[in-house]
Amino acid sequence: MSDEKKNIPRRSILQGGALVLASLGVSPAFLSRVAMAASAPGARRKTLVCLFQRGAVDGLSMLVPHGESAYYADRPKIAIPRPGAADGAIDLDGRFGLHPKLASLKALWDAKELAFIPAAGSPDATRSHFDAQRWMEVGEIGARAASSGWLTRCLDCARGHGAASIYDGVAMTPVSPLALAGGAEPALVISDLKQFGIRSFDEGERATTALRALWESAGDAADPVAQAGREAFDAMAKLATVRADPPAGWPKGPLARRLAQASAILQADLGTRVLFVDCGGWDTHTAQNGRLPPLLAELGDSLAAFRRDLGDRMEDVMVLTMSEFGRMVAENGTGGTDHGHGTVMMAFGGGVKGGRILGRWPGLAREQRFESRDLAVTTDFRDLFAEAAGGHLGIETKALFPGFTPSKPAGLFG
Repeated sequence: MSDEKKNIPRRSILQGGALVLASLGVSPAFLSRVAMAASAPGARRKTLVCLFQRGAVDGLSMLVPHGESAYYADRPKIAIPRPGAADGAIDLDGRFGLHPKLASLKALWDAKELAFIPAAGSPDATRSHFDAQRWMEVGEIGARAASSGWLTRCLDCARGHGAASIYDGVAMTPVSPLALAGGAEPALVISDLKQFGIRSFDEGERATTALRALWESAGDAADPVAQAGREAFDAMAKLATVRADPPAGWPKGPLARRLAQASAILQADLGTRVLFVDCGGWDTHTAQNGRLPPLLAELGDSLAAFRRDLGDRMEDVMVLTMSEFGRMVAENGTGGTDHGHGTVMMAFGGGVKGGRILGRWPGLAREQRFESRDLAVTTDFRDLFAEAAGGHLGIETKALFPGFTPSKPAGLFG
């Protein structure tokens, strides 16, 4: 094997090779035979699903602090009305309520499966999307060149409990996220199951059979090119048998489609340990009350459908939402909100003791705010992430966040 071939990253071959192979085409019948010949599905495992709301969601609209007079004083035009009013918040505990477009999540709250963690985020004061997203994904505040993402480190810890698999980490994203960067084993990156794989045409089966034989005969077992090619082929074959279209009862939209496919992957029992989902559009500087409601409706309806779709399997699956930071308490002059500090995160499934508002609420009075303008952060995202990973995946979390020792659990599991 040449030195040049030795230096090709196996991760790049597996992810990029799948796209190269995808152009060749193959029939569904052939894929089914290859999938059956591939290794047996992994045993059901605990899975952590992380949903990143990119763009800095307004947590004060998701979880409405209707008991705070300052909320209404500083948002005379865009505040969500108090419970009982037209289009008012859906009361949860007398202090907080759901945005009306998140009504489908109320059943999860009532069933004590869903918990909210307001005033969560990074202790750093940055309002840069680029920096805040990077630091949240790598789990290292201030990092410019981290070697791995925090979910990769989760996998490194979890793999001490069993053999590694290319299905351990899955990203339902167009490109590989920083949260799953680095590590010896690559993550599967799937923008859409219908696009991940090989399409059929007249000579597709013959060509694909020949190509698979080429991969299987190429080089020795340690050859990274041959190994990655075989893994990519088997991954495409297996995933081609997984449901790609949302069944009846799912809402429409890109997030709904990704979560529906994520649910199907989990039901295929491939042994996935962490699954990352992206959804953007939350940067609402202008016309917030026009732009935010449809996003929240898709978010709430998709998460509720995800819960229904998994049924009893939800005992093994925990969902954690996150966003790089929140938005200012006060509305701006264009009917929106500018970059802020603390936001809200949600957790449900996997043994979460829900029906509760977790963490310490700092209040919205001027003297209680961060820099006199923003919701303060009282729950460091690293404490929350560590609690989710340790409590659900059962891993040792001391090594997850370089230079930081988790110490303040929010109480996700009671």
